[in-house]
Amino acid sequence: MSHALVIGAGPAGLMAAEELVAAGVRVTVCEAKPSVGRKFLMAGKSGLNLAKDEPLETMLPRYAEAAGRLRPILQAFDAEAVQDWARGLGQEVFTGSTGRVFPRAMKASPLLRAWLQRLDAAGVVLQTNMRWQGWRDRAIVFEGREGLETVSADVTVLALGGASWARLGSDGSWTTHLAARNVALSPFAPANVGLQLRWSRHMAKFMGHALKGVRFTAGPMSSRGEAVIGVGGLEGGGIYEVSRAVRLNHALTVDLVPDLDVATVAGRLGQASGKTSLSNRLRKHLKLDPLKIALAQEFARPLPREPARLAGVLKELPVSHQGLRALDEAISVAGGVRFDALTPDLMLKEVPGVFCAGEMLDWEAPTGGYLITACLATGRWAGRAAAAYLAEAA
Repeated sequence: MSHALVIGAGPAGLMAAEELVAAGVRVTVCEAKPSVGRKFLMAGKSGLNLAKDEPLETMLPRYAEAAGRLRPILQAFDAEAVQDWARGLGQEVFTGSTGRVFPRAMKASPLLRAWLQRLDAAGVVLQTNMRWQGWRDRAIVFEGREGLETVSADVTVLALGGASWARLGSDGSWTTHLAARNVALSPFAPANVGLQLRWSRHMAKFMGHALKGVRFTAGPMSSRGEAVIGVGGLEGGGIYEVSRAVRLNHALTVDLVPDLDVATVAGRLGQASGKTSLSNRLRKHLKLDPLKIALAQEFARPLPREPARLAGVLKELPVSHQGLRALDEAISVAGGVRFDALTPDLMLKEVPGVFCAGEMLDWEAPTGGYLITACLATGRWAGRAAAAYLAEAA
C-alpha cells in the first residue's frame, strides 16, 4: 500500500488526509504541536464561522487576485458542501442573518473531536510533536521527541499554515525549506488585522468600548462592521474587512452617520441655535453617542462649526493611524507559495509528488467563513490530486 505523509494538522491537512485514506492510501499526519487544530479551536472560541452561505460568483471576488486559481477548487467544495461536511460529522449548522454559517454548538471542539474519531477509524495515523525540517536526499526530516527522525513517503501534502499566531503553530519557518528547493514564494503580510493608534489622553475612558453603527472605507473596500477601542488601536471585524486596502496604502476614513447623506446631516446640524454647544448639536440632532463625538474630536479637532463642512467631516472622518498591527497579531496572512510555483493540482513544480494546501498558499480573504472554506477546499483538492498522482504512478 502506498504511503502518504501529510504535514500539518489544521483543517487543510486533515481534509487532505481524509481524501487520501478514502482512496485506499496509508496516511500519516505529522503535527509540530502537541495537539492538533489549535488555530481552528481558537477561531471557534467566539463562534466557529465555517462558511458564508452565498453563491460561488458572489464569494469568489473576496479572494482578490487568487480568485481565478481558486475557482475550480471552491466550485468543487463550496459553502453548501462545507455545511454538508459538517452535518456528516454530526454537527448541525445554522445560517445567521448576515449569511454566516455556524455549527449549532457554536464551538470548534465537538466538530474537531468527531472528525478526529472518523479519521482514526479510517486508519489515519497521527503523530504530534513532529516539526518538519525539510528533506535529506529523498527522505523527509522531522525534529521529534527523540531528536531528528526521517520518514519516507510516496507522496506528501504540506499544510503548514501561514505566519500569524505563531504560538498556535503557524510561524512560517517552512519557507526556508521550500526556498532551498527554488519554490517561488511571496512575502508574508498581515491580513484581517487591527490598526495601531496612539490615542490622546481624552480617549482613555473609552478603552474597551465598541464603536457601532459606522462605516469604514479604505480605497475600494468598505465595511459596516464594529471595532473596539483598545489601548494600542482599533480591533474588530469592521477594521479587518478593510485592512487589505490599508495595507495597500489607501487612506482610511470612517462615516459616523452612514444612514444619512451629507445634505441631511448638514440640514439637521443647521437646525441648532447658535448658542448650542457643538457636543449638544451632535448629540441632539444626529444622535451621536459620546464615543463617536470623542472620535470626531480625536481625528479632526478643531471641528468646523459651519453645518456643511462639519457634515463632510462626520461623513468622511480621516483615521490617523500608525499602520497595521504586527504579522503575528493578524488573524490570517497574505503571501506564501505562489500559484505559479504550483500545477493546477497544487503540486510543487520544483518538487514532484509534494502538494500544498491551506493558508500557506498565496491567497487571502476576509473573515466571515471565507478563510476556513478555502482551507478545507484546498486541502480536499490537494488530497484528491495526491491520491490521483499515486494511482497514475502505480
